[in-house]
Amino acid sequence: MPTSRLSVVVTRRLPEPVETRMRELFDVQLSDSETPMPRADLAAAMAEADIIVPTITDVIDAPLLAGAGDRLKLIANYGAGVDHIDVATARQRGILVSNTPGVLTEDTADMAMALILASARRMGEGMAQVQRGAWEGWAPEALLGMRLRGKRLGILGMGRIGQALARRAHAFGMSVHYHNRRRLHEGLEQPLEATYWESLDQMLARVDILSVNAPHTPATFHLLNARRLKLLKPSAVVVNTSRGEVIDENAMTRMLRAGDLAGAGLDVYERGHGVNPRLRELPNVILLPHMGSATREARLEMGERVLMNMQTFADGHRPPDQVVPSML
Repeated sequence: MPTSRLSVVVTRRLPEPVETRMRELFDVQLSDSETPMPRADLAAAMAEADIIVPTITDVIDAPLLAGAGDRLKLIANYGAGVDHIDVATARQRGILVSNTPGVLTEDTADMAMALILASARRMGEGMAQVQRGAWEGWAPEALLGMRLRGKRLGILGMGRIGQALARRAHAFGMSVHYHNRRRLHEGLEQPLEATYWESLDQMLARVDILSVNAPHTPATFHLLNARRLKLLKPSAVVVNTSRGEVIDENAMTRMLRAGDLAGAGLDVYERGHGVNPRLRELPNVILLPHMGSATREARLEMGERVLMNMQTFADGHRPPDQVVPSML
């Protein structure tokens, strides 16, 4: 089938150069909306299109896939994470799923490091003090934070982003510790002087700062539950730029309120954009609106990967970034 005849539906507005190139290559239905596509509209698109280009806000579950048309053969996700897509069911129905790995690595690692700095040094509290006109000048005991040099950073999930964060932390003089499904090759560990912990519990008890860099899967849902969070030192800081569902948010909030954790820097939340109102009340928590990959460069590169996957599929080959259940 000629590529010009492939029908593509994009669920949200994308950068203009990406949309223009899609128009040049495919028969594309673009979106003018900055908000998620309604589920009924998404279902209708999946019943008619050859390719769907969703984002993280589009939940493509088994019931939605059950109504997909015979033409739908590729879900070309605009993003690296695919926990919003039932990949196993899609595969059973002969629908390929692709993503955009790698392009978000450096930007998300930058944001994780920024949150580590901001949380450890209590920048949010300082900014709030200045903005409300409550700052009365420098004082020896005011807003004392944590020095990063010499502190232990625990990284939960040592994939691309975890390793990029480890490089940054090592440059700051931090001691890098990590827990991962598999230990890294020695050639990756040695330059970072990274310590591997097979036991997550043992690592948690020893670190000063914990960064969550693990995907959301059935195995990682509430991996940091109340019991594990209590293993952290009361002086510890938690940073999450990965997926909110990995942490039991209610348990973490209770600990932050009680002083059982020193602080947190969060870019993601357990209920998507539904931020726990009790978290917003806490002065020792920095809350960001899922900005980890929010750079112009990343958004364009994401689009380029989507286009590459679509064009490869249109040429009769499997997308280079195909996702299969065994990868999750």
